[in-house]
Amino acid sequence: MAKRNDDVPFAIDREVPGLIVKFGNYPLHHGGVGAIRSLGRLGVPMYAITEDRYTPAAASRHLTGAFPWPTTGTEQPERLVEGMLRLARRIGRPTVLIPTDEEAAVLIAEHQEPLSGAGFLFPRVEPELPRRLASKQGLHELCVEHGIVSPAASFPESYGDIREFAATAVFPVVAKNREAFTRRSRPAVNGTTRIETREGLLGLARDWGERPGVILQEYLPREQAEDWIVHAYFDANSAPCAMFTGVKVRSWPPHAGMTANAYVVDNPELADLAARFIKQIGFTGVIDLDLRFDRRDGQYKLLDFNPRMGAQFRLFESESGIDVVRAMHLHLTGRPVPKGEQRAGHRYVVENIDLPALLAYRRSGYTTPHAPPHASGTELAWLAADDMKPFFTMLARFVRPGAKHLYQLWRTNRRGSSTS
Repeated sequence: MAKRNDDVPFAIDREVPGLIVKFGNYPLHHGGVGAIRSLGRLGVPMYAITEDRYTPAAASRHLTGAFPWPTTGTEQPERLVEGMLRLARRIGRPTVLIPTDEEAAVLIAEHQEPLSGAGFLFPRVEPELPRRLASKQGLHELCVEHGIVSPAASFPESYGDIREFAATAVFPVVAKNREAFTRRSRPAVNGTTRIETREGLLGLARDWGERPGVILQEYLPREQAEDWIVHAYFDANSAPCAMFTGVKVRSWPPHAGMTANAYVVDNPELADLAARFIKQIGFTGVIDLDLRFDRRDGQYKLLDFNPRMGAQFRLFESESGIDVVRAMHLHLTGRPVPKGEQRAGHRYVVENIDLPALLAYRRSGYTTPHAPPHASGTELAWLAADDMKPFFTMLARFVRPGAKHLYQLWRTNRRGSSTS
């Protein structure tokens, strides 16, 4: 049994477990490990859905039990709900659900009654809202509706639409998968893809089928932009119980992928923008927002809205020991969420992807002006003195398939830019 940490200025309900919910085959997920550690260190029993018994999450000493359940994210919702109900019976007591991907967040929102009836605890939200927020088109429409700035975007319905777009578009442009679930079953691109030329776009589009499930978006030049993130937890009145802001230093693939290195940076303007948007749309729960500050017009432009815990959420912790996962557990179990300032200058590093990202960023000469020159502290995604096995399990699984995956992401990102 993991040693619990009693040196926190709040009382958490150790009788209510947490369950990491994920659908899809991505065993090297540091966010899930972070959530297991965050609550497990406080003595909360933690369970997790895992691909098998040999994932980093399953290896954590803070995990009470792993539920091996291989999924693809393309299953019928009814099958996934049935599986969740079986897990509820196995755990046998009220349990806080912690989704780590859009598919899980959408499933929970759209099947609230059977899941809550089984004893699961989660923020109550309008059932259709998470799916709309996870959709690139749905998010863009919400931004337009509520006056939130986002990059100009097109949603082609055919190859002919793409040809029309290419005839007048300013290149480069960015292509993303449009919907959360189709990215698993019929992905058009392997993550965010920058496309340099008209010919490059038309060449890629030939593989997208008759109804391309993509969004084509304005490219915001990295030389004139900074990438910011907002993580928060909102109560039933869409008021923030915990709110954090930070700046990305590096991501992988470069400038278009998962956070590899980031700092906590105070940004009241950005926090206010996020809080106003959440209030307008009436969202409840954990959010992970990606925004790009465009120096050309001085505006923050919303790129992505993840209606769930972000993989890098452990970057953010308040001086009172609160992160978004702890805030959610406290709130859902009827406990107050202590206030506290965020730890400005704190750094987060994802070891297995930050090294290739560092090399790529050095070649490009890109820097982030708002990143502090020195970190006030560093949290590693994988390595932890009190929980070493996830790090070594990650290394064992990463060396070949992980390196191949990184290469494929990089090659996909380069394909659009090298076609002429």
